[in-house]
Amino acid sequence: MTAVTPPDTTPESGMPEPNTSLARLALRRVLIDTYHENVAYMHRDCEVYRAEGFKALSKIEIRTNGHSILATLNVVDDQAIVACGELGLSKSAFAQLDVLEGHTATVAQAEPPASIGALHRKIDGERLRAEDFRSIVQDIANHRYSKIELTAFVVACDRDELDREEVFFLTDSMVGAGRRLNWQESLVVDKHCIGGIPGNRTSMLIVPIVAAHGMLCPKTSSRAITSPAGTADTMEVLANVELPIEQLQTIVRAHRGCLAWGGTAHLSPADEVLISVERPLSLDSPGQMVASILSKKIAAGSSHLVLDIPIGPTAKVRSMPDAQRLRRLFEYVAKRMQLSLDVVITDGRQPVGNGIGPVLEARDVMQVLENDPRAPMDLRQKALRLAGRLIECDPDVRGGDGFAIARDILDSGRALAKMNDIIQAQGSKSFNHKQPRLGALTFEVCARSAGVVTGIDNLQLARIAGLAGAPKVPNAGVDLLRKLGDEVQVGQPLYRVHASYAADLEFARQACARSSGYTIGSASEVPHVYVEF
Repeated sequence: MTAVTPPDTTPESGMPEPNTSLARLALRRVLIDTYHENVAYMHRDCEVYRAEGFKALSKIEIRTNGHSILATLNVVDDQAIVACGELGLSKSAFAQLDVLEGHTATVAQAEPPASIGALHRKIDGERLRAEDFRSIVQDIANHRYSKIELTAFVVACDRDELDREEVFFLTDSMVGAGRRLNWQESLVVDKHCIGGIPGNRTSMLIVPIVAAHGMLCPKTSSRAITSPAGTADTMEVLANVELPIEQLQTIVRAHRGCLAWGGTAHLSPADEVLISVERPLSLDSPGQMVASILSKKIAAGSSHLVLDIPIGPTAKVRSMPDAQRLRRLFEYVAKRMQLSLDVVITDGRQPVGNGIGPVLEARDVMQVLENDPRAPMDLRQKALRLAGRLIECDPDVRGGDGFAIARDILDSGRALAKMNDIIQAQGSKSFNHKQPRLGALTFEVCARSAGVVTGIDNLQLARIAGLAGAPKVPNAGVDLLRKLGDEVQVGQPLYRVHASYAADLEFARQACARSSGYTIGSASEVPHVYVEF
């Protein structure tokens, strides 16, 4: 695999790529998932590594077959990973070059990103201009930033909170860096929640309801960032969610809706890269949240959006004044981006539904669609209210009539039929929601005192479900047996934890021992609910 081959010719220029024996290496696919970061691997004794003066974590440019990518260099000493005449590439980096293993490539030091000066100014706390954000976002989308530089940008924006103009600049830049869908329709609707509430799978009910009403609802969702399941993770239990853009468009036109992962559509590509840093840091600043959500919705072609902001003691937003401030920021940016936005402030005191984790949440969704008497009523009612708000975007629907229309669609079975159509179109998976295959390793957390459930910690329950394995292990998670206001006796179970691996079960058990996430007291201590339906 070390032989030198004739030079490749780039289709753009017709000029051969550089062809020196030192600069060309045979490509090798290294089966490491580096999550949205291009990583290259060179052996320490490689002649190219020594001659070019590369160092570990250097940014290098790789060119072959008319393609060029940037990657962060890792240096290895094990020939089994990469030999001296080879250049190893992580899975995603190799896929971008669209060549076979053994194909040769040229390697050179990468030029610093053009936006590095703007990044340094933001680190220093300066306010950036529109062109600064465009330059930074373009470099992020093109993988010109290392993880260290990405982290610096995310932390700088979180530390010195972006003003509303900067949030608009960032949102507009993120839309402009990727594909933007045009459905050739004046009314394209979507719903989104800012997150932080486990089990809040209303989108999987809203999409089939509004699609059955005839509205276009191309729902593209992210995977979980810090939660035990996102909409895409839960929908993946039922159907394929990684759809080529052409297939996604065909499904939406045929069925008026979809529930897919947005990563394959190349919509706001910089957002997925930023999320790869925000996730381990558990950062979700208001400005970046607004830019992330609105850029993806606008890129997906939405004209009308209903936005759910839950508030509660352990939600992302914990007071009405904070919710109103966030609402005004969303509304300002949406107006500048010509997106019609309806912000709804909802009950975030506790998880929505009974299950936390992909399989458990998919069970809850299907129970609601089938009008099963065991279906969680809070999930049903919240989904109907939000769907009603979207339906009222229809100029033929009078204000206030949306809820009744949504309820009729759900009760009649039309929503279930539409969901089944979408599942089949996306590629159905075998899932029996009546007897879901949950993690076989379980334990129950029981009440230590009698009284009324006065508090459920969203963060702790999400953490326990995550330690049990969710969302990476879809059948892991937490099944809630008691909700706010329920009476309990000593020894009665509050929830059941499911895991598939003994280590995960033990991690979850230790977390429960430190804090169950439940507070037992008197009925008068149940926190007041703030909603704006």
